[in-house]
Amino acid sequence: MAQRKVPHTFVIVFFIIIVAAVMTWFVKPGFYIKENIVENGIEKTVMNFHYQDELPQKYVNEYNSEPQTWQIFSALFKGFEKQSSIIVFILIIGGAFWIMNKSHAIDMGIFSFLKFTKKLENYKFFKILGVDNIIIVLIMLLFSLFGAIFGMSEECIAFIIIVIPLAISMGYDSIVGVCMVYVAAHVGFAGAILNPFTIGIAQGIAEVPLFSGIGYRIFCWIVLNIVMITFVLLYAKKVKKNPMSSMMYEEDSYWRTHNVEGQQEYELFKTRQSWWVYAALLLAMMIFSFSYPSTTLSVGNASFTAPIIPILTVLFAILGPLSLRKTVHNFILVILLYTILYLIVGVMGYGWYVMEIATLFLVMGIASGLAIGKTANDIAKLFIEGMSDILSAAVVVGLAGGIVIILQEGGIIDTLLYGLSKSMTDLGKVASVEIMYMIQTVINIVIPSGSAKAAITMPIMAPFSDLIGVCRQATVMAFQFGDGFTNMITPTSGVLIAALGVARIPYQKWFKWVWRFILLLIIIGAILLIPTVTMNLEGF
Repeated sequence: MAQRKVPHTFVIVFFIIIVAAVMTWFVKPGFYIKENIVENGIEKTVMNFHYQDELPQKYVNEYNSEPQTWQIFSALFKGFEKQSSIIVFILIIGGAFWIMNKSHAIDMGIFSFLKFTKKLENYKFFKILGVDNIIIVLIMLLFSLFGAIFGMSEECIAFIIIVIPLAISMGYDSIVGVCMVYVAAHVGFAGAILNPFTIGIAQGIAEVPLFSGIGYRIFCWIVLNIVMITFVLLYAKKVKKNPMSSMMYEEDSYWRTHNVEGQQEYELFKTRQSWWVYAALLLAMMIFSFSYPSTTLSVGNASFTAPIIPILTVLFAILGPLSLRKTVHNFILVILLYTILYLIVGVMGYGWYVMEIATLFLVMGIASGLAIGKTANDIAKLFIEGMSDILSAAVVVGLAGGIVIILQEGGIIDTLLYGLSKSMTDLGKVASVEIMYMIQTVINIVIPSGSAKAAITMPIMAPFSDLIGVCRQATVMAFQFGDGFTNMITPTSGVLIAALGVARIPYQKWFKWVWRFILLLIIIGAILLIPTVTMNLEGF
């Protein structure tokens, strides 16, 4: 009997688009409309729901939809338009890292790092804990903090290309690599402490003090990270013991052949061009230092001001020559380190997003190519090769955008939300907050944007929580958990699809691996919500 083939990711996404189109024929279209009302002499803005055939005349032309048919094909085009920034981001990241990888600097860095960690095993304390376990835990905690504090999401895509080769070198698979970066950042995102994109917006709309209730949020973040780290370490141990037990063993041959085999044989060399690159980068940093003598890093309501860019410039002036004395590879690793440092400063200090980050990595790629002696034509060819290598990931992101387009143009997203919200009437406090949580979880499958979902749902959920006697802070927590967990499994999430594409993990295999973990997180989230309505918590 012939073995059934698993459908290609493109096929799965297109099938979901068809299902969404079929739903538009059976679900009555409707819209939430922002309207101004006067209540007790005070003008307020509320979100009122209207079915399409019951819309006030003044909204008829603005809000309209129709059942989707042939639009399943035009949705692909519009999906590419909708996700264009992430698609371009992926292509630039792929091209830039392809250039850097040609130097084998990352491979040599990983090899040196692993040799260092092997030496640590000579110490009894590290041997008992397991050096590899310590590395996994520290990296995951770092990215989880990034997600919890400043809402890292799209930014983690670039780090996947760095961490997966490390995971493969340590004897694990690409799934462990994705967990170390993407999953960690999104568990942190879900257990947000100061995330301005979810907590900030949701609490602002709910009219509760900004970032209040932080004590319980920190407790929730700790619990979620314990669950995540335990789950990942158990899986990593299984793969380490038997690499062929990984469902990604065959696909990971790409990473084994491109990144970690034969590192010991790489020749160390120096180039005159690398000194010119050093001088050009130092000059650019000096100009930036004069333009931005001080930087204010913002984390929630807290901020820290210091001459960060001048300090980084002085350190680069020292590290550059030190790294170039032995080999150009060390200098390229310094360039990579500074790319990451500037990314953090840019995101936290200047509100950088995908355009600025992509530009930063493009400069990194060009500088790396010039440093190893490549000509402009060589760099252009390598960049095109890198984009070609990662093109399928970019295409899937565009296809996934088509799902949301169909639901929006079919006018059924708001209808689904309205129907779910009505299910909460006449329930107790615990049941009500859990229903809110489930509603937010379901909505996140079709609206993966946390800020957009907060703008749509919180104006409805916050007043409703007053009616049933549930504090608004608990409603915000329900939104927070509901928004975060399913980001790691829903095919409508452009960031997830992009991360899997970069990691070369087929969606169907990721789903097969991650669904148990997501179910566990959803259950833990439901348990963590109970104290918000049964206990007297600070800020609730």
